[in-house]
Amino acid sequence: MRVSLGLTRWAVAAVASVAVAFSAMAKNDPLPSWNEGANKSAIISFVEKVTDKAGKDYVPPAERIATFDNDGTLWVEHPMYTQLAFALDRLKVLAPQHPEWKTTQPFKAALEGDMKTLGESGVGGLMKIVAVTHAGMSTEAFEKIVSGWIAEAKHPRFQRPYTELVYQPMLEVIKYLQQNDFKTFIVSGGGIEFMRPWTARVYNIPPQNVVGSSVKTEYKNVDGKPELLRLADIAFIDDKEGKPVGINSHIGLRPIAAFGNSNGDEQMLQWTAAGPGARLMMLVYHDDPVREYAYGPAGGLPNTPFGTFSPALMDEADKSGWHVIHMKDDWATVFPPQ
Repeated sequence: MRVSLGLTRWAVAAVASVAVAFSAMAKNDPLPSWNEGANKSAIISFVEKVTDKAGKDYVPPAERIATFDNDGTLWVEHPMYTQLAFALDRLKVLAPQHPEWKTTQPFKAALEGDMKTLGESGVGGLMKIVAVTHAGMSTEAFEKIVSGWIAEAKHPRFQRPYTELVYQPMLEVIKYLQQNDFKTFIVSGGGIEFMRPWTARVYNIPPQNVVGSSVKTEYKNVDGKPELLRLADIAFIDDKEGKPVGINSHIGLRPIAAFGNSNGDEQMLQWTAAGPGARLMMLVYHDDPVREYAYGPAGGLPNTPFGTFSPALMDEADKSGWHVIHMKDDWATVFPPQ
């Protein structure tokens, strides 16, 4: 009995010890929504290398810049870009005042619900719609309209606010980098003033750290009050080749880490990779039709114009050593819990 009792006590103590160890591991895991694998390890290894003062890859905090695309990288981009959903709602409100839109692209496609033609117009087409639907008001008035819409609009499939359809694993990456003295930026083809009202609340990325496409604005004195008025002209498109230009203009430093999900992010990752020292380039690959969507080489939505991920981009990632995050295998969860 003594031996048996002793063994029982030892077994209980061993189990308790293991449980405590696993609990400590889980508590110290900076990326708990990621499954164990090469991509999770790559993120942690990279951060450890660039923050190790004794290592050859050490990067001073002032130079720890990480950039994130938004649509499809930080939140859902199907069945259409969120800003496009916002713009279409605005377009319908304003359409009676603009009969010419019925015969002029991309407005004609937007009003008819022709997503294929609208998508084929690219970010430039989207920005034309953005320019006319987001213009003719002050920047303050526009911010109020965006804030009101984003608070009420819901995704057609998931029936949740768009700001709840952010990717929990990517939120953890942002937090992990920030805890290690990285300066995190959004670099998106989306409108800069569409994102700025809510990025601090949703991503903990302040408005001044948002780089995006923009419309022209002008300073005017209206009834004795200085205002910035939004015009129906495009000032800058922050997509593809525009992303490195936007990074240089707004940030002034080359990133050491860049995260994207489509052909529109290719040049941002190339620009990041071209710098010296340790670098981290990652692409979110949508291959989970059950929990989110599958498109690009994953099939599912092979002809979608939103978030194009071509086979050529996959080839470039393989050849260049960029990490491809497979949503289905790498993420234990996709969205934050309700």
